[in-house]
Amino acid sequence: MSEVNFENLLSTGAHFGHVTRKWHPAYEPFILMERNGVHIINLEETLSGLNKAQNFLSKVVKSNGEVLFVGTKKQAKDIVQQEADRCGMFYVVERWLGGTLTNFSTIKKSIKRLQMLEKEGSSIYQDLTKKEIQMLNRERVKLADQHRGIKDMRKVPDVLVVVDANFESTAVQEALRLEIPVIAIVDSNTDPTLVSHVIPANDDSIRTIQLILSALTDTILSAQVKDVDKQNDKEKEISKLNDKTELKKTDDEALLDNKESNEDSNDSAKDKNIEDDKNPNDEPESKK
Repeated sequence: MSEVNFENLLSTGAHFGHVTRKWHPAYEPFILMERNGVHIINLEETLSGLNKAQNFLSKVVKSNGEVLFVGTKKQAKDIVQQEADRCGMFYVVERWLGGTLTNFSTIKKSIKRLQMLEKEGSSIYQDLTKKEIQMLNRERVKLADQHRGIKDMRKVPDVLVVVDANFESTAVQEALRLEIPVIAIVDSNTDPTLVSHVIPANDDSIRTIQLILSALTDTILSAQVKDVDKQNDKEKEISKLNDKTELKKTDDEALLDNKESNEDSNDSAKDKNIEDDKNPNDEPESKK
């Protein structure tokens, strides 16, 4: 797991906020000082926020929760897709479609339509003109772009990981409405009270985004591995219990067989004694 420390954050420029005239007053607890008209973010708060976010994310993943990474700004697109693919989670790197969370039933219909268009030999292409087929192909490409990263998402996610909560304000508002926790990299121009788990840092620096998202992804992977190990241990315990049950069952059957064998031998001995008592060669004394 990548370890994020003060020096790493400092070297990526995570401490640089926006110019002072663009700041949000609610961001004051995370500001260390002002230098040359720019707010300097307190990196101790960044480390604290990141640790809390990692602990929360680990609990969600261990309980089989799903994570949605959101980053549609130019600096974040490639990093978000790369890190989401690395841990097998969902992502949105194109334009956030309004209602992706709050109107997910409609999004599912759109995804179903895309899957139908992508299916080879689909009946939808039968008896169509060349122009109609071209229109369907354009629709397929458009839907594939819009739903890239969430095509396999069956339900709303359990947590959002957002790069720049101000830029992705629509996604944050939808998550708030559905009471979905949000982990976000928040810069000095953003209201941090809208985010449940704040990571105060420079959200315009590619290196900062890479460092923080990589740490969060490593947390997810670590939790997934522990979950698999726990499941394997559970299966081993069940297997051992089954083996013990089978062994006990075998011992009980053996004891039962021995008991039946002893009873059969005792019955045979009794029958033999009875036959000896009734031997025909022994005549009654009165006949003699």
